[in-house]
Amino acid sequence: MYNIDDTVDWRPENIQKDQSLYNWPFKPMKGLMWLKDYLFRPIQIFHTVLVLLVWFFLTPDLLEMKIFSWDWILALYLRNVALLFLVTGTFHFWLYIKKGQGEKFQYDKKGLRKKDSRFWFNDQTRENMFFGLVSGCTVWTLYEAFTYWMFANGYILFPVEWLESPIYISILFLMVPHIHTHHFYFSHRLAHWKPLYKSAHYLHHKNTNTGPWSGLSMHPIEHLIYFSSVLVYWIIPSHPIHACCNLIFVGVAPTWGHSGFEKIVLKKREVIKMEYFHYLHHRYIECNYGNPSVPWDRLFGSFFDGSKESKNRCMRGLKNRTVEGH
Repeated sequence: MYNIDDTVDWRPENIQKDQSLYNWPFKPMKGLMWLKDYLFRPIQIFHTVLVLLVWFFLTPDLLEMKIFSWDWILALYLRNVALLFLVTGTFHFWLYIKKGQGEKFQYDKKGLRKKDSRFWFNDQTRENMFFGLVSGCTVWTLYEAFTYWMFANGYILFPVEWLESPIYISILFLMVPHIHTHHFYFSHRLAHWKPLYKSAHYLHHKNTNTGPWSGLSMHPIEHLIYFSSVLVYWIIPSHPIHACCNLIFVGVAPTWGHSGFEKIVLKKREVIKMEYFHYLHHRYIECNYGNPSVPWDRLFGSFFDGSKESKNRCMRGLKNRTVEGH
């Protein structure tokens, strides 16, 4: 049985409704404000810069990837492992080892689990790192290698060259993370289907109180589903940089939503705003399958804004699943 309680130490304000491009009836100013926040928030800028550096300096030439070779595939894997250590490892170090901002804005001050037999190695962080680095980076690399091989050999349906469509490529590049949020809702909802939950997704949900490494801590079956959003760029007009952008975002973005903190603060100044939305999903399970920037949770009745009414609805759903043996 799941343990649902109210021992959260830090609660930000309730999630605002209609904080997306899909507010209805549509209000243009709200849409423009969402677009401004989406394009210029620090996380988006960081992600854009990271992808450009990786694509131009840390990705093999397409000509080299026309033929499968352990050399360049292993190079991709080691690069992806290094990216996780750079991003996720840095956040974990700052928040949980150095305790750079103490417990300020931490949802649950009990922290991450140690000496807990529910986790491999009796340690939550070690289990999270194992599945993220071993299974997660492997699946990430396999999708990436096969996608680049398809681009290199002309097997992608609608390849687009930079000189032909620079504006289209640039716009699609900026929208890649948002496109993924649509895929994430439906793939995540699929993972909550009882057979998949019991065989795979349960592993991710052992993390009721999450840390940065929890984001990519999944069963290999779930990694196959989660990273499959790159398949979109096999069938729409795209450039390999879009696939690179998608996979890097999918690999490192879970760090923010699983940090266990509402925000990163340096010298009393907010640097990065995290996601309370997904923390609530780990806490209550039957809510917030997607992201507040897409409409699906609202449309299908699983949007949790932090209110008492939303919590009661989530707990009723949880009890129903417990009775069903989920």
